[in-house]
This record gives sequence, structure tokens and C-alpha cells, in this order.
Amino acid sequence: MHEQEKTYNQLAGQRVGRIEAISDGVFAVAMTLLVLDIHVPLRDAIHSEHDLALAFCSLTPKLLTYFTSFMTLGIFWNGQSLQFNHIKHSDRDLTWIALFFLMVVSLVPFTTAFLSEHFSYRFSIGLYWLNIFLLGLVVYIQWTYAWKKDYLDKNDPAAIAADKALRRRIIVAQALYALGALLCFINNYLSVGFIILVQLNYALGLTSRGRRKA
Repeated sequence: MHEQEKTYNQLAGQRVGRIEAISDGVFAVAMTLLVLDIHVPLRDAIHSEHDLALAFCSLTPKLLTYFTSFMTLGIFWNGQSLQFNHIKHSDRDLTWIALFFLMVVSLVPFTTAFLSEHFSYRFSIGLYWLNIFLLGLVVYIQWTYAWKKDYLDKNDPAAIAADKALRRRIIVAQALYALGALLCFINNYLSVGFIILVQLNYALGLTSRGRRKA
């Protein structure tokens, strides 16, 4: 089929670099927006060191959710970056999958603010977990689609290793996030604390270091 005979849908979304460019931009904005939910205590309400300390301590839910979400976005940015280290071609459908993923990324500041404002309610934990689940689901679909469409070199040992590592990591991580969300039925701080531990493990590669040493 000649180029001029192809439809718009067959021609659109073929530049992988465009996906990476908008992804970096959306992640940067989302990560920046997270901190805007943390406000310095009003000076008029502070009359002593004790008042200032209490006001700072009252920010604990916001600081915890900020840290959690920043780690979450960092982990998924790294995951998507790894995918596009190996994905060499694209099409309209892959582009839209990536855009849907970025739409879910852009929701993180909202679900973070919602959780920080309603930290004592299990519904807010559930909504936040749903956001993380959708991130994992869509990024998994993105990789699976690219793999099935042969948009990467399946004969490359590095791509094969990435395929196994990405699938395993997403599935295990989502199971751990779900467990963390369920812990809200015991205590919300325990729930968020567990999710943070999961994120620290993946960010610092603690379990993988242990396996290498073994």
C-alpha cells in the first residue's frame, strides 16, 4: 500500500519520541503540583515554639501523602522510561494508551490531596489505591501491546529480560499495594506506612540487592 493510500489512523502516532516528550512534561507537572497542597501554618495562629511545633505536626498527613505520591510517580516514570528504552516503534493505538496512562498520572495530585484532607477515612485510601492500580494496569497494557505488535526487538536478550522483569514487577507491586490498601481496615497510618515501605523497596532496590548478594 502506498503512503498516500494509508488512512489517518494508520499514519498517526508513529513517533515514539513524541510520547516520551509529553510523558516527561506531564510527570514533571504532576510531581510539582503535589507540593502545592502543603501550606505553611498561618503566622497569626502561631504565638510560641509550642504552637509552631503543633502546627507542623498537624501537617503529618499531608507530608506523608506527598512523600508517598512523589515516590509513586518516580517509580512509574522509571517504569515507563524502561519500556521506551526498548520500544522502537509506535502507532495510533499505542500513543492513545500512553496518553490514557498520562491522564491517570495527572489524577495523582487530586487523589493525594483528597487523601491528605480525609486521612482518617477508608474511602480516601481506597480512592488513592484505585489511582495506583490504574497506573499499574495501563502501563502493563502499554507494554503488552508493544510486545504483541513487535514494536521492540524480541531477539534482543535485554528486551527479553526487560519483559520478564516488567511483568513480574508490576504484578507483585500491585499485589503489595492492594495489601497496603486493605490495612486501612486496621489503621490508616499503617496502610500508608506499608505502601511507603513498598515504594522504598522498589526505589532503592532493596530486595534485588539481597538477591544479588545471595
